[in-house]
Amino acid sequence: MAGAREISRSRRLTQEQIVFGLSALLFAAFGILVTGFLAPDNILSLIQNVAILGMLGIGMTIAIVGRGIDLSMVAVMAMSVAWALSLIDGGHSVGLALGAGLLFAGLAGFVNGVLIAYVEIPAIFATLAMTSVVYGFGQYFLVHVDVAYVGDTVGWIRRIGSGRTLGVPNSVTSFFVLAAVAFALLRYTMFGKYLYAMGDSPQSARVVGIPTRPMTVAQYVLSALIACIAGIVMAMAVDSMNTRIVNSTLVYDVILVAVIGGVGLSGGKGGVRNVLAGTLLIGILLNGMTMLDLPYTAQSIVKGFILLGAIVADSILNPRDEQTSQQGDI
Repeated sequence: MAGAREISRSRRLTQEQIVFGLSALLFAAFGILVTGFLAPDNILSLIQNVAILGMLGIGMTIAIVGRGIDLSMVAVMAMSVAWALSLIDGGHSVGLALGAGLLFAGLAGFVNGVLIAYVEIPAIFATLAMTSVVYGFGQYFLVHVDVAYVGDTVGWIRRIGSGRTLGVPNSVTSFFVLAAVAFALLRYTMFGKYLYAMGDSPQSARVVGIPTRPMTVAQYVLSALIACIAGIVMAMAVDSMNTRIVNSTLVYDVILVAVIGGVGLSGGKGGVRNVLAGTLLIGILLNGMTMLDLPYTAQSIVKGFILLGAIVADSILNPRDEQTSQQGDI
């Protein structure tokens, strides 16, 4: 009987496999029903958009796996990269400007981590407040335009987001490089093991000697740095960084990518493969709805229902009640 149960369990489809299957069906349906969906230019646009969404999804996954969430990612991405581009436009070297942008992003993540780990403010409130702080501070002190453009002096950095290598868009290559690094970090390093242990049971992780507070700070710094890197790739791909993206629904798309791919909001579950699955499905869905000329409001409704359904499914599959927490089942 036990053997039969194991065979049955092994044959059961995982969430990421289901999502990959839905992505294939959705791609085929849009290809048949939507004129121009399979056009090379549209496929290229879809892939590039998916790459940026996926990179942000990796950063969000790191926050969620450690039993948190980072709603400030888009604000950090927009303002850090826009400031770096402004510095380059002002005559500063590319290395100095990008270093300043990364430092700004890392500082924002550090403050997030301190507020959550040491002040013990819930992550959703701390990062939501940080969104307003980063955006307001950036607009008042650092960037005085809504759109910062990529100048001709950026040099080779432009290549990480634009152009192709062996026929593959460089933005996609950057995404896969980041995904490989993040996969190795989560799977093979002590940081990754500690992060999953914290997400599974913070109390147990603390008891066995894991430095949960410094780890929490580290996970938010890493999430912010990944957001900045994603923003650099995005800016190089479209030749600008529009700071008004902070007021868009992009952060909810990023959460949707992680959750629908199988990253448990209760923490300690999921990884890079889940992000790849969710990114593919949401990227195809968003592109298809845009090609169908669905109004922005209608698209938001569709995404809202999908996100709500994913959260309900996650709450059923990964409960956060006290009993399951003590058992380590989440």
